[in-house]
Amino acid sequence: MEDNYRHKGMRKKLVDEIRKKGILDEQILEAINAVPRHLFMDSSFLQFAYEDKPFPIGSGQTISQPYTVAFQTQLLDVKPGAKILEIGTGSGYQACVLAEMGAEVYSIERQKKLYEKTKKFLSKFQYKLHLFCGDGYLGLPKHAPFDGILITAAAPEIPQTLVDQMKVGGVLVIPLGGTSTQTMYRMVKMEDGSLAKEAFGEFRFVPLLKDISND
Repeated sequence: MEDNYRHKGMRKKLVDEIRKKGILDEQILEAINAVPRHLFMDSSFLQFAYEDKPFPIGSGQTISQPYTVAFQTQLLDVKPGAKILEIGTGSGYQACVLAEMGAEVYSIERQKKLYEKTKKFLSKFQYKLHLFCGDGYLGLPKHAPFDGILITAAAPEIPQTLVDQMKVGGVLVIPLGGTSTQTMYRMVKMEDGSLAKEAFGEFRFVPLLKDISND
């Protein structure tokens, strides 16, 4: 797993780019700078690894645009030691960024082949990640409550099962809407169980699907 001076130089340029786009949290920028994104992609696509764009990783999934990863992470307001549930492990890149920031990360992937591939790959890193294959809509009730829940796929609705697994004061970051574009929301759980919602513009994600698939 080579991470040479060229890779690090490209990563620094990427960090500068997303800083100019409005990501000002230095902890997030440091995490983006520390996690070698090129390792999460096929070596033949190295030239795309540090462009601020999403990229296909197979199984109908993508590795998210670095700006989107940083933006969602910024909304999540991650503190060291925070217990975070990620819905949609994908390549594992977002999970590693969260772990680099000191979060305790629990992550669910519904596609078994992708889960197995990512789990094997992530074992090469020093991060302690709790990875599960299952239905993201159901969350991980046995490991709840969570300080934050991050959904990395387009959700047509707010899954109440996930809201139930949030701590009071916990944060849910979710791209909500149809299949073309979604509105990014940050939702904070109040003492009465309701959600205080803020909208943060439009994004585009692959859909969040129910049930486990072995495709």
